[in-house]
Amino acid sequence: MGVPDYILRMREHVGHDLLWLPSVSAVVRDDAGALLLGRRADDGRWSVVSGFVEPGEQPATAVVREVEEETGLVVEPIRLSSVVSHPHTYPNGDRCEYLNLGFHCRLVSGTARVNDDESVAVEWFPPDRLPELDAHAHLVIARALGGEAGAWYLPAGTTWDEFAEAGRSVR
Repeated sequence: MGVPDYILRMREHVGHDLLWLPSVSAVVRDDAGALLLGRRADDGRWSVVSGFVEPGEQPATAVVREVEEETGLVVEPIRLSSVVSHPHTYPNGDRCEYLNLGFHCRLVSGTARVNDDESVAVEWFPPDRLPELDAHAHLVIARALGGEAGAWYLPAGTTWDEFAEAGRSVR
């Protein structure tokens, strides 16, 4: 789908300046336990399927929509597993701070494929053979698969940069 119209309109006003945006990420496993990852078109990195929550949209609806838009798969959110804000700068200079809700999702149906222009590849990876991922993707995966009853979040008073710079393991 690309950049939503809402974000394009906001960028007309703020240029590359920081936008605070709600987002969702999906951790999806197949029957063999492999994890679904997409290779991003904008920077070539592998990551969990993620995207914006549209104005007026509920986060659970957004995660289902994003997975289907990007991969052609239908999923069902089964648990909110992480809540964290993290910065991201895109190759074009656009800066965002995402309030990301990570969901553990159940695969309902479909065959994984590149389904829009946001990804250049979509693949299933065994958990012990994941490609290089950034700290946020590792965190979302670890918390979704960790089995905790509630959602994980950074301790009060901790910034994302402090967490990432301390090299805290989330794997």
